[in-house]
Amino acid sequence: MKKKAVPALLLAAVLAVNGTAGPGSVTPKAITANAASDTNDDWLHAKGSRLYDKDGNEVWLTGANWFGFNCTENVLHYLWSGDISDMVKSIADHGINVLRIPVSTELLYNWMIGDPDPIKSVNPNNDPAYSINVDLINPDGSIKDSQGVFDVLLKKCKENGIKVFIDIHSPESNNSGHNYGLWYGKSFTANNGKTVNVTTDVWIETLAWTADHYKNDDTLIGFDLKNEPHSTYGGAPVDAIWDGSDAPNNWQKAAQDCADAILAKNPYALILIEGNEGFEGHGAWWGGNLRGVQKYPVMPKSGTSQIVYSPHDYGPVVSQQTWFEKNFTEQTLLDDYWYDTWAYLNDKDMYPLLIGEWGALLPATVDEQKLLSADATTLDKNEQNARWLILLRNYMIKHHINHTFWCLNDDSGDTGGLWKGVQFGATTGTVIDWDTVKYGIFEKALWQTQKTGKYIGLDHQKALGENGISLNDFYANYANSEGSNLDGGTVGGSHGNIIDVTTGPEDQTTTTTTTTTITETTSSTTSSGGARPNIVYGDTDCNGSVDVLDAVLLARVAAEDTSSGISEEGKLNAEVTGDGKVKTNDLTKLLKYLAGLIPDLKP
Repeated sequence: MKKKAVPALLLAAVLAVNGTAGPGSVTPKAITANAASDTNDDWLHAKGSRLYDKDGNEVWLTGANWFGFNCTENVLHYLWSGDISDMVKSIADHGINVLRIPVSTELLYNWMIGDPDPIKSVNPNNDPAYSINVDLINPDGSIKDSQGVFDVLLKKCKENGIKVFIDIHSPESNNSGHNYGLWYGKSFTANNGKTVNVTTDVWIETLAWTADHYKNDDTLIGFDLKNEPHSTYGGAPVDAIWDGSDAPNNWQKAAQDCADAILAKNPYALILIEGNEGFEGHGAWWGGNLRGVQKYPVMPKSGTSQIVYSPHDYGPVVSQQTWFEKNFTEQTLLDDYWYDTWAYLNDKDMYPLLIGEWGALLPATVDEQKLLSADATTLDKNEQNARWLILLRNYMIKHHINHTFWCLNDDSGDTGGLWKGVQFGATTGTVIDWDTVKYGIFEKALWQTQKTGKYIGLDHQKALGENGISLNDFYANYANSEGSNLDGGTVGGSHGNIIDVTTGPEDQTTTTTTTTTITETTSSTTSSGGARPNIVYGDTDCNGSVDVLDAVLLARVAAEDTSSGISEEGKLNAEVTGDGKVKTNDLTKLLKYLAGLIPDLKP
């Protein structure tokens, strides 16, 4: 049986749990805000439906999409009319703490072979009278290639307190590649002249390479494995399915294999997994159907601490759906579509959700109260869009659902963007025309303090733009006073497990950070002489592993917390001292085992 040493801080954190513990009731550990530094310690992990930092403090990813790397231009759009430094700074100043960056397998393949694509449609100029995108110019005066621009993006995001995850939007670089529903089955000519057929193995290899290449930069926190798996519409030979088979088009199996490969390179990376289109006769938006998770969850070898499920959701202008053909409300959307398709994962505290895409074309003006009080059947399509957008936003705020808005770019045909346009002037610099109506709706769903409206970043040291604060600053100076808008408004914070990220991914001897694979079970007898069933000593949450999360649950049970939710099987597993009762001495023994002070947990 393998086990991982427990960081010293964990002992105090677990022992501090008392009979009143529960979500939102544990006081965050005091943190001192430090000057900006690159300590590679901003990695995140999951517990139940929430995401936490290394110190067990809850975080909320509230961001937006910026596309272009997935397209034939091989670079972020708007670099033809705006400066990358100015644009990233504006994104941070507007409170966006994470960017979802669509890319293609073709793009990553060319990076992997050391021959990145040249970029198109950019405007670099080092003339003092008209200086734009000077960071994209190499010392010899040539323009950086696609990977060079991506590295500049990461650098600028780090400087402004923004995190990034990439999304495989299509197999090949293609401005309409999202229409193709599978992660394999396309081909392209690589920059070395080789014709490459994108197989599942090639798709996995490129993502694993990327995880390994960037494992020491916690600006890139995760990987969205495939944008919107769906049906044969768009040219795929077969539908993407979700079941327990080894079929090549089984998205659940492919995602699990890919997650294993990425986590073997970087065990701290988040793995974002979208749904598919259909499951057992139930349809959904492309990438939106997560009904199959209940029956066939993605289970990496290292456990599920890095898994985030990421559905997409849209309004009626993108495509009319039956759930919009009535006076729709939050409750009807839940009843008709949201709950069984994805919201149950959050409601049952199973896994975190991140709505990877949500966005819409809107009317010129929006009166939120008027739209919500109107009969939806009397509204035009753009007004219905706005009503849906507001309802989804409010639901995500109330239920700590992470999200990335689609999108910043205004060249998304069926949604538009948060930007109406980007222009550069010699005297003005980059001027971004933010859509004030759309941003006004979206802004309320950004993570921010409740009274002072400070945007909260995901970097421990670096504040999120001019109007924001760092994660350390929030938990040191705001969490217990004004709190944030997470969960619709909270003061304080709840703790996940504390993890040790000081060694870095390259020094890890296993591919797990928070779980330990169990390889043995045993039988015993109770103090009353009855035979006990086969049990896994210490596995209080019955997930097949013994780790720090079991200690947290055991601490609540020992403190007689009736809301702990431990099962009868969990109680049997938790009783490791042989006296037939779950008490503090069981917790003490479990902590000693996790710390490596005793060899096993057998009574």
